[in-house]
Amino acid sequence: MGLEEEIKQTKPFKDEFQKLILNINFTSSYLNTLLSEKLKPFNISPHQYNVLRILKGRYPECYCNNEITKRMIDKSSNATRIVDKLLEKKLVSRKEDQADRRLVNIKITEKGLTLIESINLKSDSFKQIFTTLSETQAKTMNDWLDQMRS
Repeated sequence: MGLEEEIKQTKPFKDEFQKLILNINFTSSYLNTLLSEKLKPFNISPHQYNVLRILKGRYPECYCNNEITKRMIDKSSNATRIVDKLLEKKLVSRKEDQADRRLVNIKITEKGLTLIESINLKSDSFKQIFTTLSETQAKTMNDWLDQMRS
Protein backbone atom coordinates (compact mmCIF):
# COMPACT_ATOMS: atom_id res chain seq x y z
CA MET A 1 0.00 0.00 0.00
CA GLY A 2 1.33 3.43 -0.93
CA LEU A 3 1.57 6.45 1.33
CA GLU A 4 -1.31 8.25 -0.36
CA GLU A 5 -3.62 5.32 0.30
CA GLU A 6 -2.45 4.85 3.90
CA ILE A 7 -3.03 8.50 4.85
CA LYS A 8 -6.06 8.81 2.56
CA GLN A 9 -4.43 11.61 0.55
CA THR A 10 -6.98 13.12 -1.82
CA LYS A 11 -4.80 15.72 -3.58
CA PRO A 12 -1.42 15.12 -5.20
CA PHE A 13 1.70 16.12 -3.32
CA LYS A 14 3.39 19.33 -4.45
CA ASP A 15 6.46 17.30 -5.43
CA GLU A 16 8.37 14.13 -4.54
CA PHE A 17 10.38 15.94 -1.84
CA GLN A 18 7.23 16.92 0.02
CA LYS A 19 6.04 13.32 -0.22
CA LEU A 20 9.45 12.07 0.96
CA ILE A 21 9.38 14.21 4.11
CA LEU A 22 5.91 13.01 4.98
CA ASN A 23 6.80 9.42 4.10
CA ILE A 24 9.87 9.45 6.38
CA ASN A 25 7.83 10.94 9.25
CA PHE A 26 4.98 8.49 8.71
CA THR A 27 7.38 5.55 8.59
CA SER A 28 9.19 6.77 11.71
CA SER A 29 5.89 6.95 13.59
CA TYR A 30 4.98 3.46 12.34
CA LEU A 31 8.28 2.00 13.52
CA ASN A 32 8.07 3.79 16.89
CA THR A 33 4.59 2.35 17.44
CA LEU A 34 5.86 -1.15 16.68
CA LEU A 35 8.85 -0.68 19.00
CA SER A 36 6.55 0.56 21.78
CA GLU A 37 4.41 -2.55 21.38
CA LYS A 38 7.48 -4.80 21.44
CA LEU A 39 8.76 -3.13 24.63
CA LYS A 40 5.39 -3.07 26.44
CA PRO A 41 5.83 -6.55 28.02
CA PHE A 42 9.18 -5.36 29.44
CA ASN A 43 7.57 -2.25 30.99
CA ILE A 44 9.94 0.23 29.34
CA SER A 45 9.49 2.96 26.73
CA PRO A 46 11.52 3.34 23.52
CA HIS A 47 13.37 6.29 25.15
CA GLN A 48 14.26 4.15 28.18
CA TYR A 49 15.36 1.35 25.86
CA ASN A 50 17.57 3.81 23.97
CA VAL A 51 19.25 4.97 27.22
CA LEU A 52 19.80 1.37 28.36
CA ARG A 53 21.43 0.50 25.03
CA ILE A 54 23.67 3.58 25.29
CA LEU A 55 24.76 2.56 28.80
CA LYS A 56 25.22 -1.07 27.76
CA GLY A 57 27.58 0.10 25.00
CA ARG A 58 29.72 1.84 27.63
CA TYR A 59 29.53 -0.94 30.25
CA PRO A 60 31.32 -1.40 32.66
CA GLU A 61 32.06 2.33 32.48
CA CYS A 62 29.39 4.99 33.00
CA TYR A 63 28.14 8.20 31.38
CA CYS A 64 26.92 11.51 32.79
CA ASN A 65 23.50 12.82 31.66
CA ASN A 66 25.12 15.19 29.15
CA GLU A 67 26.87 12.33 27.36
CA ILE A 68 23.70 10.24 27.35
CA THR A 69 21.75 13.13 25.79
CA LYS A 70 24.38 13.54 23.03
CA ARG A 71 23.97 9.89 22.06
CA MET A 72 20.19 9.66 22.23
CA ILE A 73 18.16 9.20 19.06
CA ASP A 74 15.65 11.87 20.14
CA LYS A 75 17.81 14.79 21.28
CA SER A 76 14.79 16.62 22.69
CA SER A 77 14.14 13.86 25.24
CA ASN A 78 14.69 14.65 28.90
CA ALA A 79 17.54 12.30 29.85
CA THR A 80 17.30 13.16 33.54
CA ARG A 81 13.62 12.19 33.70
CA ILE A 82 14.28 9.00 31.73
CA VAL A 83 17.18 8.05 34.03
CA ASP A 84 14.98 8.73 37.07
CA LYS A 85 12.41 6.23 35.77
CA LEU A 86 15.16 3.66 35.09
CA LEU A 87 16.47 4.24 38.63
CA GLU A 88 13.02 3.48 40.06
CA LYS A 89 13.09 0.18 38.17
CA LYS A 90 16.65 -0.51 39.39
CA LEU A 91 17.88 -0.81 35.80
CA VAL A 92 20.57 1.86 36.30
CA SER A 93 22.54 3.28 39.21
CA ARG A 94 23.57 6.86 39.86
CA LYS A 95 26.77 7.95 41.60
CA GLU A 96 28.34 11.35 42.21
CA ASP A 97 31.59 11.89 40.27
CA GLN A 98 34.56 11.95 42.68
CA ALA A 99 36.56 14.43 40.58
CA ASP A 100 33.69 16.84 39.90
CA ARG A 101 30.76 16.68 42.32
CA ARG A 102 28.56 18.61 39.86
CA LEU A 103 28.59 15.55 37.61
CA VAL A 104 26.50 12.47 38.24
CA ASN A 105 27.56 9.21 36.63
CA ILE A 106 24.94 6.76 35.38
CA LYS A 107 25.69 3.07 34.95
CA ILE A 108 23.56 0.17 33.78
CA THR A 109 22.95 -2.44 36.50
CA GLU A 110 23.02 -6.22 36.18
CA LYS A 111 19.22 -6.12 36.14
CA GLY A 112 19.39 -3.62 33.23
CA LEU A 113 21.88 -5.81 31.34
CA THR A 114 19.67 -8.86 31.83
CA LEU A 115 16.64 -6.94 30.56
CA ILE A 116 18.48 -5.74 27.44
CA GLU A 117 19.65 -9.29 26.71
CA SER A 118 16.13 -10.69 27.08
CA ILE A 119 14.84 -8.05 24.65
CA ASN A 120 17.68 -8.81 22.21
CA LEU A 121 16.83 -12.52 22.27
CA LYS A 122 13.49 -11.60 20.73
CA SER A 123 14.87 -9.10 18.20
CA ASP A 124 14.22 -11.47 15.30
CA SER A 125 10.52 -10.74 15.76
CA PHE A 126 11.28 -7.07 15.13
CA LYS A 127 13.20 -7.97 11.95
CA GLN A 128 10.00 -9.44 10.50
CA ILE A 129 8.94 -5.87 9.66
CA PHE A 130 11.63 -5.85 6.99
CA THR A 131 10.88 -9.20 5.34
CA THR A 132 10.04 -7.39 2.10
CA LEU A 133 13.57 -5.93 1.91
CA SER A 134 16.81 -7.67 1.07
CA GLU A 135 20.01 -6.97 3.02
CA THR A 136 21.28 -5.03 -0.01
CA GLN A 137 18.12 -2.90 -0.15
CA ALA A 138 18.38 -2.19 3.60
CA LYS A 139 22.01 -1.09 3.14
CA THR A 140 21.02 1.16 0.23
CA MET A 141 18.27 2.77 2.31
CA ASN A 142 20.72 3.30 5.18
CA ASP A 143 23.20 4.91 2.80
CA TRP A 144 20.50 7.22 1.39
CA LEU A 145 19.34 8.28 4.85
CA ASP A 146 22.94 8.92 5.96
CA GLN A 147 23.52 10.97 2.79
CA MET A 148 20.36 12.99 3.38
CA ARG A 149 21.54 13.98 6.89
CA SER A 150 25.08 14.89 5.80
